[in-house]
Amino acid sequence: MDYLSKMLKKTGVISIIESVIFIILGIILIIKADVAIKIISYVLGVLFIIYGAVKVVQGIKMQQTNFEAYNYELVFGLMFVVIGIVTMYYGSAIETILRIIIGIWTIYSSLIKFTLTLKMRQLELNVWGYSFLLSLIMFICGLFIILNPGAIITTIGVIMIIYSVIDIIDDIICIKNINDLL
Repeated sequence: MDYLSKMLKKTGVISIIESVIFIILGIILIIKADVAIKIISYVLGVLFIIYGAVKVVQGIKMQQTNFEAYNYELVFGLMFVVIGIVTMYYGSAIETILRIIIGIWTIYSSLIKFTLTLKMRQLELNVWGYSFLLSLIMFICGLFIILNPGAIITTIGVIMIIYSVIDIIDDIICIKNINDLL
């Protein structure tokens, strides 16, 4: 039992260290969203290019070993290479387009909810005020996403920090109560 207790405590400490690393990454995403976007776009671009290169090689090998009229591995590979280059070159533009689409969708959803709120008010339902408040908050969030460059990356950073803090608290509780759990 003593060995198991030590192993579980060690695992908890490692988990806390991982969570601290996630907190640091979350802070970086919040403070340096533009740098994070560039890094993410380069990493994604390189991954697309590597995947595309593998597909190109597979396509060439398939063409050499047996002729297939409908072998598109080479075409898929070349397209992934092009997508990788575009992702690396236009990373911030891709983030902007994604941010605008998500913001517009959020505003659209809030307006749909607002129309439902008006119907609730006409029906004299008591919850219409809460629904109105939530649709207003959604509308403001949509505007924030559209108008704030790096909003998505910042949000991911905030979520990472919240997750990590919760994970650290959970790990500390588990470590302190390890003997009771066994």
